[in-house]
Amino acid sequence: MSKALLKSTGIVSGMTSLSRVTGFIRDVVYAQMFGAGAVTDAFFVAFRIPNFLRRLFAEGAFSLAFVPVFAEYQTQHSRKELEELVDQVAGTLGVILLLITAAGVVAAPVLILLFAPGFTADAEKYALTVEMLRITFPYLLFISLTAFAGGILNSCGRFAIPAVTPVLLNLTMIAAALWLAPRMEQPVVGLAWGVFIAGILQLGFQIPFLWRVKLLPRPRWGWAARGVQKILKLMVPAIFGSSVMQINLLIDTVVASFLISGSVSWLYYSDRLVEFPLGIFGVALGTVILPRLSRQHASAEVAGFSRTLDWALRWALLIGVPASVALILLAGPLLSALFQYGAFTAHDVAMASRSLMAFAFGLVAFMLIKVLAPGFYARQDTRSPVKYGVIAMVANTVLVLILVWPLAHVGLALATSLAAFLNAGLLFVNLRRREIYQPGAGWPKFLTQLFVATLAMGLVLWFGAGDLAQWASASARERLWHLTGLIAGGGGTYLLVALAVGIRPRHLQV
Repeated sequence: MSKALLKSTGIVSGMTSLSRVTGFIRDVVYAQMFGAGAVTDAFFVAFRIPNFLRRLFAEGAFSLAFVPVFAEYQTQHSRKELEELVDQVAGTLGVILLLITAAGVVAAPVLILLFAPGFTADAEKYALTVEMLRITFPYLLFISLTAFAGGILNSCGRFAIPAVTPVLLNLTMIAAALWLAPRMEQPVVGLAWGVFIAGILQLGFQIPFLWRVKLLPRPRWGWAARGVQKILKLMVPAIFGSSVMQINLLIDTVVASFLISGSVSWLYYSDRLVEFPLGIFGVALGTVILPRLSRQHASAEVAGFSRTLDWALRWALLIGVPASVALILLAGPLLSALFQYGAFTAHDVAMASRSLMAFAFGLVAFMLIKVLAPGFYARQDTRSPVKYGVIAMVANTVLVLILVWPLAHVGLALATSLAAFLNAGLLFVNLRRREIYQPGAGWPKFLTQLFVATLAMGLVLWFGAGDLAQWASASARERLWHLTGLIAGGGGTYLLVALAVGIRPRHLQV
């Protein structure tokens, strides 16, 4: 079973890597053409609102409620009933999303007041953000239906297509920045239209693959259907529980809107770098284990359920711990090598690197949440994560109010990381307390080996990184070569030492 899980995780990770690489190219284009200032702050808020709602409802609550019910229908119901479920969910979800999209476009000025109230101090910035939000908000409709299609494909074992679909967003946004934006009266508005177009393309891309698995929906209204009602019942608490990190980031955006111009952009670029390892491996692990855990729960495989969680936790730490240390030690070099071109200055690098280190501190917690939360959702328990999410959100809000004064935007990132550790801890403790998860043998030895390998990698990166001023004065080619060498040296050291201290692939099997 572990080979199949690892293969599926590798597929998702590989496709997600392609998405993240093109996403970095997209961000490099943004940085070079627009820098970090008022107009980019406006765009990032206009994009973050539908993106936040997408993660909250579609990829968050909906996927975590839909996949377990879909798995139940796969194992306990007929093919006809499974197809009816897909048709009814498609029709019901589509109508609801249309209504939400229409309301969002009309209420754009109010949404900006809620999500970025500090923008009202600058009438031009506020008006520009409202204009772009009205263009970007329909993205929620398209990408939510895309997530629905992805949930079907993932449940059928077709992980590659949903994982590679975001590449279309990045390519479209790059084209919008390079070709459409220069032709607009206000260039940054071209990026908003790029978001709109990308949503349509991503949804259209899924359709042929749904047809291949013979589950292309024939949408029809099904609000009262048993399966739809079950999904909706599971969604209500999952809306909050699955998206605490997103809510915490939203709180950061609201508070950052009151800080100096550039704060929202610095947080965006630092968050993007943390999202790279999180998306490639943390999200991939959660995506792969959720359908399997759901089937194991439906089949009453208690021991297998625990072994799957144990396998995922070991891999999350094996990747997450060194990635967190590397991002902290290479925060400045990474931002300098990737983004310090054109309008993105050395000052922007210095400011963004501070929030990157704070976000990177919480990377392990972010990954653990992606692995631990499915342990509840697969059991169709969406209420428990809500309780822990409420505690984490309250803690984040308190920490933001405390840390923003001495640390400005860095305090916002640090508060999010600390709240993530609290959330992950609560999830883990309660999985253990209910005996849902029983740790396998060899954990003390594994953690010791992990510490030694990470320490060796950290020393290599510490001595190799040098001073940030040297990076700022180097040419673009020199920065990229230096960064490549550091990543290769650090990664190679980690791998070699891990093997030397006894970590083997066979030790990470279910």
